[in-house]
Amino acid sequence: MTSWEIVLAALGWCTLINLGMLTFSTVIVVGCEKSVGRLHQKWFHLESHEIRQEYFRYLANYKLLVLVFNLVPYLALRLAIP
Repeated sequence: MTSWEIVLAALGWCTLINLGMLTFSTVIVVGCEKSVGRLHQKWFHLESHEIRQEYFRYLANYKLLVLVFNLVPYLALRLAIP
């Protein structure tokens, strides 16, 4: 196994794991928004509309980071290496 194959395998697994975590986080935030929101309101002293904005910002940032640092390099290497 060459070093490029190891990098490709690592990026592929990182992408899958991070997409799984993103999906799990989305399900928890959307499915349990009220109970989780109340908990976070107590912890961070925020209003419910602020909590929703922060959830959306968190999910959007996480998705962007997964795309930029995992998926795009994986696809670029997949296309560049025969």
